[in-house]
Amino acid sequence: MRRNWLLRCSILINVAVVLYIASHLLIGSGNFALGPSYIISDEVLKQQQPAAAAEQYKQYLPPAQQRLLEAEQQLYEVQQQQQQQQAQQSVQQGHNTLVLKIQENGIGVQEVSQQLQQTRQLAQSGGNQQQQQEQLMLEARDVDNSNLNVDDSRFDVPTERSTVRKMGDVLYQDGQQQQQQVVVAAGGIVPVSVGGGATGALNGTDIFSTTASMDADAKLRSLLNCHDRDYEPYIGQRGDFWVMRNYIRAEHGDLRCHETITYTTHADYTFLDNLVPLLERWNAPVSLALHAPGTDFVPTINSIKYLRDCIPESHLVRQFVTFHIYFSSKHIPKLVPKHNQVLDTPYNCSLAIPYFNVSAAQLYKTQKKLLYPVNVGRNIARDAAMTHFLLASDIELYPNPGLVHKFLEMIARNEPVLQRKNPRVFPLPIFEVDNNSPVPRDKAELQELLRSGKAIPFHKRVCSSCHGVPKSKEWIAANETDDLGVFHIGKRIGYFVHWEPIYIGTHADPHYDERLSWEGKSDKMTQGYALCVLDYDFHILDNGFLVHKPGIKVLKKDPKRAMLAAKTNQLIKKIIYPELQVMYGTRKGCAV
Repeated sequence: MRRNWLLRCSILINVAVVLYIASHLLIGSGNFALGPSYIISDEVLKQQQPAAAAEQYKQYLPPAQQRLLEAEQQLYEVQQQQQQQQAQQSVQQGHNTLVLKIQENGIGVQEVSQQLQQTRQLAQSGGNQQQQQEQLMLEARDVDNSNLNVDDSRFDVPTERSTVRKMGDVLYQDGQQQQQQVVVAAGGIVPVSVGGGATGALNGTDIFSTTASMDADAKLRSLLNCHDRDYEPYIGQRGDFWVMRNYIRAEHGDLRCHETITYTTHADYTFLDNLVPLLERWNAPVSLALHAPGTDFVPTINSIKYLRDCIPESHLVRQFVTFHIYFSSKHIPKLVPKHNQVLDTPYNCSLAIPYFNVSAAQLYKTQKKLLYPVNVGRNIARDAAMTHFLLASDIELYPNPGLVHKFLEMIARNEPVLQRKNPRVFPLPIFEVDNNSPVPRDKAELQELLRSGKAIPFHKRVCSSCHGVPKSKEWIAANETDDLGVFHIGKRIGYFVHWEPIYIGTHADPHYDERLSWEGKSDKMTQGYALCVLDYDFHILDNGFLVHKPGIKVLKKDPKRAMLAAKTNQLIKKIIYPELQVMYGTRKGCAV
């Protein structure tokens, strides 16, 4: 596409010389007749070599234009030398095709690193030469050159050549396997799938697409194509419950849907001791729905005030946590302040911690024998999240630090494993640690605790099948890496048919059934069935995990809860499951 600039320049010089000689003849003799010896034939000029032609007619130019011509000749020689170097480099690296098929005996990581380094050095060398060329041209153009029409396109920096990055094959639980080809272009990655499932053919323009040069923020905005949500306080009804959404808002203000992840969770005020350790590790927005019926409302508000104003970590609470309040229409508090007045009266920080050392018997919920509406809280917190991605979890589960940033980087890379057509969620393996052990901050610390027996998989001694993760042994054995990636793609079938994963998902995922309670158990089973029927892929992350508040749970007999669980099972079997079959359909291997 690049034009022969020197040929054009020679033509322009030819015209300039003709005009220059003509002007001298006209000024000197006043005669309009031009002798044949002074006419520079354009056809002759085209037949001559550009450099020779320029040198031949340089003597007819003024000194300023002669300097400009010399600078352009130097530029031409430097560019010719650079093109020769690039051609040699391309031959050495075998870049005769745009894409190399990656096989098991293909390019190794070390070899790819060397090629990338060579390419960057070549680009940097080219950039330095380009700067010198531009400086030379600027010096020459300090004089009047209005008679020359210079094409600035010749100063464009050539795009870096593409190299190939090898990516390990990802094994899919449903038996599929993709061969992956990835072209690493300037500033970005363009993936290609070969066999298995096609994600679109690669053409010559793809590797130099605009997306390749976008920053991570722009890539996320383009990939997710999500819509920002409002952050206004709202009072409304949800079934039998009154909901005050965004009742006490975080100071982060409005959020763009693609810029972070929201941890959505639920609790009553006696669980708020978990909020600070959660925030210290999450360090991102939290949407928290608090159940506060009757007289539980006042200590709930006091607990929020205490957390926002009375502890060293109060800045984290104010910055990141948005509180929503909900209660049954049959158990409305006597007084509910407006959202813009609820914080007018500060909490006396010298008083006792409102949520500390409170027994279950003291709760209004317990005294009135109310069940905890766990899924109402889950859905309220989830619906209020302003971000595209959200982690619907329990407040006692702490994520490993840095998860948000690494997850969004992974999404921005948009590698082939993330381009499958199925809907997807990103489950996090969950673990417990004993009371005397610190919560591990990375996978290496977790592995050490697992080896010493101080950590175990979540609910291993309560309901191991409920939280068993596909390829869990391989996950534990695998070493930690710097980046976050997909370790395995699983399905909720076979041994994992009763899996209740906690995952990073989106607003598009099915809601939790609000007829189920915490006391009746199986509160996530029906949603898991919907995910299975909708053929969700479960992208298990290699370096992301959750750890429960220290203390390993053991199975305890609770006759009252066992009776509620039996009633819940009948509700699911006779009412909810038939509804799900009508609304979502059926799929072989899926069960509640």
